[in-house]
Amino acid sequence: MREIVLDTETTGLDPNQGHRLVEIGCVELINHFPTGNTWHHYFNPERDMPEEAFKVHGLSNEFLADKPLFATLADEFLDYVGTSTLIIHNAPFDMKFLNFELQRIGRPPLPMEQVIDTLALARRKFPGGQNTLDALCRRFKIDNSNRTLHGALLDSELLAEVYIELIGARQAGLALDIAEPLERPQYARRQKPVLQRPKPLPSRISAAEQEAHAAFIASLGENAIWKQYQYDD
Repeated sequence: MREIVLDTETTGLDPNQGHRLVEIGCVELINHFPTGNTWHHYFNPERDMPEEAFKVHGLSNEFLADKPLFATLADEFLDYVGTSTLIIHNAPFDMKFLNFELQRIGRPPLPMEQVIDTLALARRKFPGGQNTLDALCRRFKIDNSNRTLHGALLDSELLAEVYIELIGARQAGLALDIAEPLERPQYARRQKPVLQRPKPLPSRISAAEQEAHAAFIASLGENAIWKQYQYDD
């Protein structure tokens, strides 16, 4: 199963107010494990960077000036993502910007049905708790000390670890599944039948030993615990 953990950085909060995408970071998971296959690019937003946004991610006008336009890498991005499930924290925000950029260049939008929102997962699991990415890193003891500023690739790498913890995949991956084979009907059919002896083996205790044991028990008195385990042959 292939999943893509994704994060973006932008010039502001709303593309309908002229704000643009400036960074995408993606981390590939196969069966909930990072493969090392990432997709990361910065983009020239064709506009200035507001001071409020710069304080969040540190991407300046000068740094972004020579970066490619989103349009030049859109097909490469879509090929990388494919039909894989997208894992995004506060997905409506990122999807709003991604689909704005895609529609702007005549590409079809990515469907929300393709997305798992880890913020929604965290709110269901920890109702009333702090569920920012930093708060979840602290909760799961994930080292986010390098996150002095927001960055799409770093945040995707951290979110991948958070997501694995949220769905319990780390424990599932480490568990040794020893019970499963015993539950399968075909396992029982593969077992060799237990053979019964046609005639039981004779007792190895002699008659004299049995008599000595009985005499010993009798000497212990009527309340001896051994009396509870005596039985007739």
